[in-house]
Amino acid sequence: MASGKTAIVTGAGTGIGKASASALLAAGWNTVFVGRRKNLLDEAVAEAQKSATAGATGLAIACDVTKPAEVDALYAEIDKVFGRVDLLFNNAGMGFKAATIDEVPVEVWTEVVNVNLTGSFLVARGAFAAMRKQQPMGGRIINNGSISAHAPRPGSVPYTATKHAITGLTKTLALDGRPYDIACGQIDIGNALTDMAAAMTKGVPQANLTTAIEPVMDVQRVAEAVTYMAGQPLDTNVLFMTVMATKMPFVGRG
Repeated sequence: MASGKTAIVTGAGTGIGKASASALLAAGWNTVFVGRRKNLLDEAVAEAQKSATAGATGLAIACDVTKPAEVDALYAEIDKVFGRVDLLFNNAGMGFKAATIDEVPVEVWTEVVNVNLTGSFLVARGAFAAMRKQQPMGGRIINNGSISAHAPRPGSVPYTATKHAITGLTKTLALDGRPYDIACGQIDIGNALTDMAAAMTKGVPQANLTTAIEPVMDVQRVAEAVTYMAGQPLDTNVLFMTVMATKMPFVGRG
């Protein structure tokens, strides 16, 4: 069984999840890269392991976070390999093209809710149970809330509704975790340049009914922020952090 602190990152095959999982491995965390596509996870771990702190281990585990049985199997495997869970970055998520509510298929609504909200619930549930029972007790959960946890983009009903719900999940876990030394915080990310955010560089709908190119930032800034939150002692919690492209249209009237 590996020694040291263990982190779990969902959605770790690409984008924010991959960058954050790689940064945690480099910072000395045993890091479990979780996602649906095992080939991408294996590639991410192999790449990240080159910069890992000596003794830190990366592990790829394929898991559909919307399926309770697969989430249970995920935690069983982590317990077998590492013996404990010290950190969860609840990052897996999906969106949909800009559309008004009447243009959103019900099946799309259900899929986005299942991934962004139910998936976050299931993975946090497993982490909370492990952290509560292990010795020494405790750990940290970081939820990916997004700027959309505060303010919507035009035509984003499923995504924005689930991200507002993540804030409620964060606050409740922060409260319920107190007796067990479980801290829970949320990182709200705006315009990190990933494949998902590439449209920002070409022009996206704005609240004033125009279309505009938006500033973006390097995804590594997000990875650094997650690593900072993760590195706090359990008597300290970053409840909410916003990390965003400085000039993106969010503060004030854009």
